[in-house]
Amino acid sequence: MSPSPLDPSHPRDPLSPDRRTSDAVVVVHRSGPLQGEVVVPGAKNSVLKLMAATLLADGEHHLTNVPDIADVSIMSDLLAAIGVTTTSPAPGELLMVNTGDITPVAPYELVERIRASINVLGPLLGRFGRVRLSLPGGDDFGSRPIDMHLSGLEAMGATITLDHGDVVATADRLHGADVTFEFPSVGATENILTAAVHAKGTTVIDNAAREPEISDLCRMLVSMGADIEGIGTSRLVVHGVEPGTLRATRHDTVPDRIQAATYLAAAAVTGGELFLRGARADHMDMLLRRFTDMGLELVPQHDGLSVYAPERLRAIDVATLPYPGIATDYKPLIVTMLAVADGVGIVTENLYPGRFRYVEELCRLGADIRTDGHHAVVRGRAALSGAPVRAPDIRAGAALVVAGLVAEGTTTISGVHHIDRGYDDLVGRLAAVGASIERRPPR
Repeated sequence: MSPSPLDPSHPRDPLSPDRRTSDAVVVVHRSGPLQGEVVVPGAKNSVLKLMAATLLADGEHHLTNVPDIADVSIMSDLLAAIGVTTTSPAPGELLMVNTGDITPVAPYELVERIRASINVLGPLLGRFGRVRLSLPGGDDFGSRPIDMHLSGLEAMGATITLDHGDVVATADRLHGADVTFEFPSVGATENILTAAVHAKGTTVIDNAAREPEISDLCRMLVSMGADIEGIGTSRLVVHGVEPGTLRATRHDTVPDRIQAATYLAAAAVTGGELFLRGARADHMDMLLRRFTDMGLELVPQHDGLSVYAPERLRAIDVATLPYPGIATDYKPLIVTMLAVADGVGIVTENLYPGRFRYVEELCRLGADIRTDGHHAVVRGRAALSGAPVRAPDIRAGAALVVAGLVAEGTTTISGVHHIDRGYDDLVGRLAAVGASIERRPPR
C-alpha cells in the first residue's frame, strides 16, 4: 500500500511504511489547547475483515476510506500468500483482485504478525470447503478465544482437527445451524457470518456482537449478494446463497471510533476545541455520555463531531462492557484522562480482567494509579511529568502520546511500531492542530 495520506491537507509523517515498523520514537512536549480539525480515518477493526471477505467472490473489489496503517500492509501480505493481490490506486483506496486461484492455507510466518488473520477462516471454509490456519503459541487451543469460532463451524458441519499447531477445517458444504454464543465475540461473529453466506440453508447467530464494524461487514456482504437479516442487532439471520453467486463490490470503510476517541481525549486533557470530521457520534453513544459527565461539551454534526473541553476534567467511575457499552480499547484513554481529572475515578475491566499493562508506564509520567485485579483506582493530578516510556500495545501507545500532551517537560515514547499498526499518522494529525510532537527516526 502506498504511503499516501487520506487527507493531503495535514502534515505527513515522513517515514515510509517499512521504516514505520522500526525503532522510531515519538517525542511529545506539554502542549496548549488543541484547536482545529482532524479527519478521522477508516476503522482498523473493520477494514481488515473487509479485506478477508474479498476471498468470497472473484473479481475486482474496491475498498475506500482505508487507513494507512501497518496492519493493512500485513493483511495484504497474508492475502497475497492465499491468492488475492492488493494495490493502492489512490490514497485511502485498495484494489483487491481475486482471480479464484486460491490456496486455502494461512502460513505461520504471516499469521503470527496479525491477530485478524483468524478472519480468513470463515470465508475460506465457507467457499472452498477446506482451510489450514496456523496458530502461534503451541498446540493447546482449547482455552484460546477461537473456541467459539470452531464450535460454531462444527455446528455447521465442519470437521476440525489440530495438526502440528495448525487448525485444519474441512466440509463438503457447510449447512445452516443455530449458533448461540456464550459471549458476544466480535471475531466469532465475523467468522460464522462469512462462513454462513455460502452455507446450505439458514444460519441464526444469537448473542452476536453488535459493533459498528460488524454492521459494516454485513453491509459489504449484502452488496456482494449475501442475504442477511438483523444487521445491527444481537440476532443475525443468514440465508445461504449458492457458491459462485457472490460478486465483487465497492465499499467505503466505516470511520474508526477508537481513533476518534483518541482525538477526543487529546482535546480533553489539553482543554482544546476540535472538529472531528467523519466521526460517527452514533457509534460512540455510551462513551460520549460518560465524556459529557467528565465535563466535555460534544456537538454531533452531519459530517462529524465537535468537542469543547473544560479547563479541567471531572473524575468519574467507568466499567467496560460489550457494545454498545464502553469498549476495552477506550480504557487506556479514559485512564489517561482520569489521571489529570479533578477527583478519584475507578475503572473496572469486565471483558479482559487484568488488562492494565500500560499503567506502569503512566505512573512513570507521574500518574497516581493503583490496580487490584480488574479494577484501577485513579487519583487525578493537575499535571504529569515527562519521562521515557514504552508502548506495550496499540491503544496504550496512543494513550501515552495523549498523556505526553499534558506532561511537563519531554515525553519520549518507544515501541512506536505498535501505534503504527492501528493509527494513520497520529503524529501528523496532532501536530496539525497544535500539539508539540514529532517523530524521530532510530539512531
